[in-house]
Amino acid sequence: MPSVDQSRILIVATDGFEQSELFDPRQSLIDAGAKVTLASPATDPIQGMKHDEKGDTITPDITLDQVKIEEYDGLLLPGGVANPDTLRTNDKAVEIVRNFAVSGKPVAAICHGPWLLVEADVVDGRTVTSWPSVRTDLANAGASVVDREVVVDGNLITSRKPDDIPAFVDAFKAAVADVATADA
Repeated sequence: MPSVDQSRILIVATDGFEQSELFDPRQSLIDAGAKVTLASPATDPIQGMKHDEKGDTITPDITLDQVKIEEYDGLLLPGGVANPDTLRTNDKAVEIVRNFAVSGKPVAAICHGPWLLVEADVVDGRTVTSWPSVRTDLANAGASVVDREVVVDGNLITSRKPDDIPAFVDAFKAAVADVATADA
């Protein structure tokens, strides 16, 4: 697999993120040498969840208002129910997702994270996957929805659940490396 050791990755999250879907990909990217930045509506610590129990918190590096997409090579959107549900009502978060998707840079969303793809209006005609309860929203937004551990359609990478994290992260790293190679 190509290396991502020179990449700059943005993660967008807020309270209610699924802990493993933020911490595990983040650590894997850091271990691969990527510079990872966490953005949220504010820089107060955000609360993770382990399914329906409170998990660990993490302090965002920057606010959504400080994000400049040209400074990043890819975007990662963890799930959890409350996290993407809150962010899809945040105009800046939706704008960031839309701008990344339109730019052609890799956008990876897992579990409930694809709700942000729906809100950003970037799934029409695309093949995606997600947590089962999000699939109707994706289909209603024009996506072809499948049940696979990871789906790559152009620059969109989607997965269903925490068990899919290894395949999800591998697909995201490969997409980021492909973009970095094309830019070189």
